[in-house]
Amino acid sequence: MRLHRLRTHVMVGDMTATKVSAGTGETSADVREWRELLARHADLTCALDRALQAGHSLGMSEYEVLERLAELPEHSAKVATIAKSVHLSQSALSRVIGRLEVAGLLERHMCSEDRRAVNVRLTDEGLQLQAEAQPTQRRVLAERLHAPLGKTCEPLPSTGD
Repeated sequence: MRLHRLRTHVMVGDMTATKVSAGTGETSADVREWRELLARHADLTCALDRALQAGHSLGMSEYEVLERLAELPEHSAKVATIAKSVHLSQSALSRVIGRLEVAGLLERHMCSEDRRAVNVRLTDEGLQLQAEAQPTQRRVLAERLHAPLGKTCEPLPSTGD
């Protein structure tokens, strides 16, 4: 089997328009759309993280967990249920829940119906912080979600956490 040499053409300032091919020099519409989606996701994630961190000392994933719980009638759910809605791995969600618990924003409880499961419940402080952070999250979504993709957001420098 003979491999074709891979050619790359970069259009300065717009990596979503990069053409990569195995000989034709063309990129399919699906690949271009996929790259646009990835770029928009990265931009939104970064912008949400920056705004939520600056205004409320929350990361985007932390806010998402608080919001999902705030939307429930008793502000409580099984960890496995939350994992499905926030698109985090079980281990990533466990770390987020740990940080929120240490901050006093939620509490863990054994599930009375299933001793193998763990429930989490928002504290009053967690509910209040989610309510305070919601306008920030909604503002960033309104500003960036449907706007033309410009220069992507650069993440804040790491604080060593």
